[in-house]
Amino acid sequence: MARFVLLPGAGSDSWFWHLLVPRLSAASHEVLTVDLPWADERAGLPEYTDLVVDAIRSAETASQGASPDAPAQPIVLVAQSMGAFVAVQVCERLDVSELVLLAPMIPAPGETPGTWWENTGQGSAMRAFAVDEGRDPGAAFDVEEVFLHDLPADLVAESAEHESAEPADTPFSSVWVTDGWPDVPTRVIAGRYDRLFPLEFVRRIARERLDVEPEVIDTGHLTALVRPDQLAELLLADREGTFRR
Repeated sequence: MARFVLLPGAGSDSWFWHLLVPRLSAASHEVLTVDLPWADERAGLPEYTDLVVDAIRSAETASQGASPDAPAQPIVLVAQSMGAFVAVQVCERLDVSELVLLAPMIPAPGETPGTWWENTGQGSAMRAFAVDEGRDPGAAFDVEEVFLHDLPADLVAESAEHESAEPADTPFSSVWVTDGWPDVPTRVIAGRYDRLFPLEFVRRIARERLDVEPEVIDTGHLTALVRPDQLAELLLADREGTFRR
């Protein structure tokens, strides 16, 4: 069985995964969710990476203590959105079996999350998709329109209880210092109706930076909340599959 490690996107917490976790657990996999201190100005990507590495090592130690003769569990690291910047750095420090990037900011070596937006052309892609959907491309950024448009009403109400403080500036200026993408099988999962990172935009970035074709689910940006069954099926069905990078 695998240990699924789930990393949230900027400003989010473990609640984002609360519908996916029981579906992975029901398949007898271990699941570890890690909250990141998004609002802490003292913490950037290195501190986030340390936190995740420590959490995984603690979970491994606990498992070994309970079953000392059991083989080590393969780590499947799943990262939402900006969590991708943390995940790739975790992969440089731990033996990760699979990296799954969900509605991701796919980083490039030497890039910061702050410069990623202009480097990739996200703004123009987002505006073009708004036009395609008949929305005003010049409208002010609206959280409900961009993130919550396809969530059921009960989850929209519940999400308000899990709003975090605005993410600090520190992680957005942290540079991913590396010689290249980690040698880990990597997948990209995109939302067909993602208004922040439109599908064609994700396809282009995934092809350019990873030579990977994204797998697609019919959701917006918050796939784990809108289609947890389909996401779980995708993650579990490909446990024995062939991954590209």
